[in-house]
Amino acid sequence: MEDAAPETRQDAGFRSWIDTTIRDRALSRMIRPRVFNEAMHNVRFLPDVIDLQARNRSARLAVWDYLDIAVSAERIKNGRQAIRRHRDLFVSIERSFGVEPEVIAAIWGLETGYGAARGGLPVLSTLATLAYKGQRPAFHEDELIAALRIVQSGHRMAEDLRGTWSGAMGHGNILPSALLDFGQDVAGKGHVDVWGKDPADSLATIAHYLAKHGWRRGQPWGYELRLPDDFDFATTGTEQAFPSGTWDACGLRTAEGARIPDYGSGSVILPAGAEGVPLMVLRNFHILLRYGRRLPFAIAIGHLADRLGGAKGFVAGWPQDASAPSPDDLHEARIHLNALGFTTLEVTGTLGPGTARAVRDYQSSRGLVPDGYVSDSLLARLRDERSQGQA
Repeated sequence: MEDAAPETRQDAGFRSWIDTTIRDRALSRMIRPRVFNEAMHNVRFLPDVIDLQARNRSARLAVWDYLDIAVSAERIKNGRQAIRRHRDLFVSIERSFGVEPEVIAAIWGLETGYGAARGGLPVLSTLATLAYKGQRPAFHEDELIAALRIVQSGHRMAEDLRGTWSGAMGHGNILPSALLDFGQDVAGKGHVDVWGKDPADSLATIAHYLAKHGWRRGQPWGYELRLPDDFDFATTGTEQAFPSGTWDACGLRTAEGARIPDYGSGSVILPAGAEGVPLMVLRNFHILLRYGRRLPFAIAIGHLADRLGGAKGFVAGWPQDASAPSPDDLHEARIHLNALGFTTLEVTGTLGPGTARAVRDYQSSRGLVPDGYVSDSLLARLRDERSQGQA
C-alpha cells in the first residue's frame, strides 16, 4: 500500500475538517496550537485505509480458520525461537510485571509476526482518515489526539510516528493512548521507543498493560471442556460466570476428563456454537479480550501462549463445513431480533454479549439449542419469521 493517496483521490472536505473541527477539539484538550499546526500540516486523507478497514479479513474469518493462521506451526516455531533469543529480556519483564513470557510473545506474534510487520504508514494521517470516514470515528479521534500528545511530549516527531492501517504502532501494535498510559522505557533513554528494531519497550509496554488490568500470573486464560449430555446451553456466554464448584457439580470436565480446577469463577463460551470447541474462560481471558477486543483474537492469544509453552492443540473439532457469520450477517440478525422483541444492545458488526444473550433467548423461546451462535440456518429462520410477521 502506498504511503498516502494521490492528490486526485483526496477528499475535498478533509482539509477543512482538520483545520476547523479537529483543530478546535485538539486545542480544547490541551494540544498547543504550534504543535497542532506543525504536526497536522502534512496530514493527508488515505482512502486505502478506509478500504482496508472495510475489508478487514481477520474480522470475517471463522474462528477455526483464524486459529489455523494465528496458531500455525510456523508461528509456534518462530515464537519459541523469539523467546529463546530474548530470554533475558523476557525474564526481566516477567520479574517486573508478573506476566509470563509465553503470553507476551503470543501477543507479539499475533500483532506483528514477532516484529516482522510493524507497519510504515503515517499514524497521524491514518488516524485522521479513520476519524473522518471510518467505522468508529469518535474512537479514532481520541487516538488522534493521543498521538498529538505523544508529539507534544517530545517522544517523537510527527513524521516518525509510523504504524499499521489501524493507527497502532510498534512490535505490539500499540495504540497511542495505550503508549501514553502504559509505555515503558526499559533502557532509561528518557523516552519510550516502540518503533525501532529493539522490541524491549514494546514488550514491556504489553506486560505493563496486562498487569495494570489485573493479570494473574500462574493462572490460565482458560481451557477446553468436555460437556455432559444434559448440559444447559443457556448458561453459556462471557456475561455469565459461576464458581468452579458449580460447574463441576453440573458435570463439566476438562477435555482430558479431569474435574474442574478451582481458579475462581469462570464462563463457558462456544465460539462456534454447540458443534464446536467448548471453552472455560477465566479472569485472564477478559484481560486478553480487553487488549484485542475480539473474541477470536483473545482465544488465539491464549491458545498460542499455551502452545508456546508446550501444550497440545484442541481435542474437539471445529465445524469445518460451516461458515462464520459476517459483520453484515450479525447486523442483519440484530435487526430481526430487535424487531421480534429480543433486545441486542450492540450495534457494531461483532458478536458481543448482548447479542449472544438475545440469540440464546430467541433460541430458547423457539425450542432450539440456546448456544448463542448466529449460524446460516438461524439467520434464515430469523428472516422467514420476520417476513411472515410483516406479511
